[in-house]
Amino acid sequence: MRLAANTSNRMSQNCALDKCTRISRGICDCCDQQLCILHLSEHNAALINQLNPLTDEFNALSDRLNTLSIQNITGKSRRKLEQWRDRSHQQIDRLFEQKCEELEGIMNTKIQKQREEVTHLQSKIAEIIRNQETTRQQIDSLTAAMCDLKKQITELDKTSLRVTTQRLIIDGAMISIESTIEHELDLSNLSSLFKTINRPGGSQRAICANDKYLLIHQEPNLCLVDREMNVVKETLWSYDGIYDMCWCSTLDRFIVNEGSNIFLVDESTMSIEKIKTIEEKRWLSCTTSEKCLFLSTNTDGSIVKKCDLLPSIKLVTEWKSPFTCSNNEWISAIRYNNERLGLLIRNNPEKSLRMELRSVDTFDRIWLLKFDIVCEQNIGFRCCSLTCNEWLVADYETERLLQVTKDGKLKAVVPYENIPYCLTLFRNMLAISTYSPIDVYKL
Repeated sequence: MRLAANTSNRMSQNCALDKCTRISRGICDCCDQQLCILHLSEHNAALINQLNPLTDEFNALSDRLNTLSIQNITGKSRRKLEQWRDRSHQQIDRLFEQKCEELEGIMNTKIQKQREEVTHLQSKIAEIIRNQETTRQQIDSLTAAMCDLKKQITELDKTSLRVTTQRLIIDGAMISIESTIEHELDLSNLSSLFKTINRPGGSQRAICANDKYLLIHQEPNLCLVDREMNVVKETLWSYDGIYDMCWCSTLDRFIVNEGSNIFLVDESTMSIEKIKTIEEKRWLSCTTSEKCLFLSTNTDGSIVKKCDLLPSIKLVTEWKSPFTCSNNEWISAIRYNNERLGLLIRNNPEKSLRMELRSVDTFDRIWLLKFDIVCEQNIGFRCCSLTCNEWLVADYETERLLQVTKDGKLKAVVPYENIPYCLTLFRNMLAISTYSPIDVYKL
């Protein structure tokens, strides 16, 4: 507020408020009226009172900032950095072992050559002794050969292998860090279709993605699709049907479940390698955390196996029925997200489907959600994780998408015109595998 000018004109004005006969003493900033001293004070007090709730809000924000955990916020990103470090260490270790074997190979070749010469001369002497007949020329020749071998072996013993190494250059640009904010998705109204990937008959429905590529099956090939939905790499898939697939950031490989065997697919070379340390079994679903591979069996009373990824893939533990599910149930899908495992479990007698969230360490149940689905077909259901720890389920029976909150509540039911079988997040896109094409939406 500002005081009125000291003029007779201003001083002659009364307070602008009704029933107040006092002379105005200033102009109030909030209402731009001429007010007396009393009402100026009241208006000023009213403005001051509005500061109190603002003070409370700022205090609350300060308390909130004090309680924010940097470790919790950066935990997931830090684990990615740790994965990169572990992968880099592995690459160095592999190169080290390779070069050590190369060193030993060089020396073994040299020693073996001398060993063969010694053996040859030993045989020759043994033959002469056996025949009891020799000449001075043979003895001189053998003596000279022995002297020459002594010299060669002495030189061999003094041999040194020169190793030339180059300084390992690690550029900070190898790792980029950017700030992103996860927003809850509302899929009740999917945006317009971005792209459709048509596929020939016989193509498998399983799909998965990493940050760069979407992995799909286009009969007869496994294909990597970029963000513009162009096939950039492909390789012949000469094995049986594909039940499931997932990306493993720790190994920098895709994992493909063929039903009996589990394979690694290199995104750079598209080479396919069977994981020999995993036994042949009726596998149905697979997923990975930062440290482990999880597999569920295609059997009633499904078994879940947990395998370490590093230094090699090996079984750590397994969970069996009734801890996993009842003997008359089977796990249709298993998916990892943020230290949790999402399970889709089908009850055979009831023909019902439910989702459970389990601890990745103990496998203890955190919540359970039953769906209004009648399971008539003998086909596995699939789901994927969304932002903010939410989930999306493909309901092929009633042609819907079911969005589930992080605490196990049904958030949205989205009718879908094509029958959805598999789905995955691909950066800011959602890919949905149907009977034939793959539909891609921007989120």
